[in-house]
Amino acid sequence: QFVQEGRISAVMWEVCQQQAQAGSPDLQEALLNKIVCLPDHVSNKLQGKNPPVFFPQNYFPFLGGAVIQVLQKISDSLRGKIVSVHLVYLPVFSSTSEEILSVLLPRLTDLTKSDCIWQRICWRLVECVPDRWMEAVLLGFVQRAPGADVLSRLLGNLVVKNKKAQFVVTQKVLLLQYSHTTAVLQNLLGYLSLDSLRRALLIKVLLELLETWGSSSAVKHSPPEQQQYISKAILICLSHLKEHEIESYREELLTSMMEGVKCHLDSSLPQIRCLGMIVAESISSKINTDGPVLKFQVKILLLFSPHPILLPRTYVCAGSFPFLWITGERKNIYTPQTNSYLYFFYSDDDLIPYDMSEDKELKVKAPVYIRDCIEVLTGSEDVDKWDTTVKALESLVRKNPAATREVSVELAKILLHLEEKTCTEGFGELRQRAQVAVLTTDPIPVAKYLTSQFYSLNYSLRQRIDILDVLVLAAQELSYPKSHGKTKHAGAQKPCIQLLPGSDSSKDWRRIVDERIKSKTRRFAMGRSQVEVAAVPNEFSSVAGHFFFPLIQHFDRPLTTFDLLGEDHLVLGRLVHTLAILMYLAVNTVAVTAMGKALLEFVWALRFHTDSYVRQGLLSCISSVLLSVPKERLLEDMTEELLETQSWLGGKMGWCNTSGFVALVFVQCLFN
Repeated sequence: QFVQEGRISAVMWEVCQQQAQAGSPDLQEALLNKIVCLPDHVSNKLQGKNPPVFFPQNYFPFLGGAVIQVLQKISDSLRGKIVSVHLVYLPVFSSTSEEILSVLLPRLTDLTKSDCIWQRICWRLVECVPDRWMEAVLLGFVQRAPGADVLSRLLGNLVVKNKKAQFVVTQKVLLLQYSHTTAVLQNLLGYLSLDSLRRALLIKVLLELLETWGSSSAVKHSPPEQQQYISKAILICLSHLKEHEIESYREELLTSMMEGVKCHLDSSLPQIRCLGMIVAESISSKINTDGPVLKFQVKILLLFSPHPILLPRTYVCAGSFPFLWITGERKNIYTPQTNSYLYFFYSDDDLIPYDMSEDKELKVKAPVYIRDCIEVLTGSEDVDKWDTTVKALESLVRKNPAATREVSVELAKILLHLEEKTCTEGFGELRQRAQVAVLTTDPIPVAKYLTSQFYSLNYSLRQRIDILDVLVLAAQELSYPKSHGKTKHAGAQKPCIQLLPGSDSSKDWRRIVDERIKSKTRRFAMGRSQVEVAAVPNEFSSVAGHFFFPLIQHFDRPLTTFDLLGEDHLVLGRLVHTLAILMYLAVNTVAVTAMGKALLEFVWALRFHTDSYVRQGLLSCISSVLLSVPKERLLEDMTEELLETQSWLGGKMGWCNTSGFVALVFVQCLFN
């Protein structure tokens, strides 16, 4: 009965009068909150027996009518004296403003047509909305307003006075959302263009939209629906620009157009490329009214419509920009988020295709000289030539050792810093094999360079690990004989049977039978089955120290970006395993004893390392020393180190894995 008799409007009118008389703000706000939340309170009390009048779909339209009654009284009072309407926003713009605005907005639209007092009441009403409700209020007005002129009457210069409203209108609705219809964009941007104070925001919005439209990252990562939404907003903004504004911002518009059309044409999606051409042609025709304009060979028609339609052969407009439809294939894309159809029309009848049936791929000639390779790898912009050079470099280095030694260090430096320019298959392996070829061709200077760079500044962990891998592969190649493996007799061929013509077969029957028996007979110990490999010197013997000792010298000296004993324990583990391999490959060399002694001291310094990968590498180092250094040298020159190693393996560490056990047994056998 309280609601049906209109007592709510009386309460709100009383609140407005108290506000004019400087009443208690807390009491007024509490009272109005009770009015807004009355359906919830009644429902909690009645526990499901709520009367229909308190259903939200019934109560809030009734509340909207009560607000109109209060505003009418305020309008009548303002013609005689000042009455504050500061607190009327509370029941008007609550969390359920959709039902209230459905009643309130049509009435305000009619009342503000020719009455300036009603316009000022409406402006004051929206200006007092709290920031937490400003977005919902603005979207409600923009979505329900029948046009931009009505929206301008209802909101006034709200976006100029209120920062929250300005953010919602110029940023959130246009750049962060893309689900609104074209009518919402037309209302919003038209509202900005209808007043001189708001036109500065229109220019600002256009420049920000063009910046987003011309961003390669936005084009690449945003969905096509958002690109279409931004394109529509740009076209609508352009239709509202005046001549003097175009003159003032001609350079900015031209720059944005050139950047944006490039990003869109680089896209792999046809609709994105078409949108880029549409907007670029529109901007060009708008800013170059007297001079030449941008035209693409593909004629495109853009039309935004809420329903699929059939188009005649005529001019149509998007904003105020005409696009000619030329007969061709039609492709339309429906976007549920924007409730519109985007039509594309293509016509490529005038384009004559090239005859490419006899085209052949041009093969780039591989370089012949080492210095040509250096020039290509350091300065050439031809990706095909660069790719061919990378693939041919290893064989060229091995075929020209003398020329390689002249520029070996320079070539090693180039390969160490070489980065992939194209998607070359197996680029990492090709670069590594070329580095190994250079290192084996000229071992001493290249090994000195690589080992010195391992502890230098400004190298990534990947590059340092690459240095270790190249040293190991080159050491393996140098330590193995050039020709090894089994070789067959030159004359050893698989026996075969050759049938003679029919006329002579009766005469040679014995020969045929003998050949059949021979082909099916297996013989054992019929002489030497393989050629013995000739003894050759170990090429790694003379250069083993250049590979080994520089790597073991500075491991305990931390650098700014490289600390082996700190965070870079992965590289330390690779270094330990590399030293173990180099030690094993140096068997029977002159420097093997000195290398073994230094390696045992290195192991002793790292014996308590916490990383299991490093400790596993230390066991490999001990095993390599025991396998490579002669027994006599171990017992005479490294007795103290071996005793310490035996104590460490058997006592404090308590090794339980196979490698540690084998190393311990080997050390014990030496002293037995």
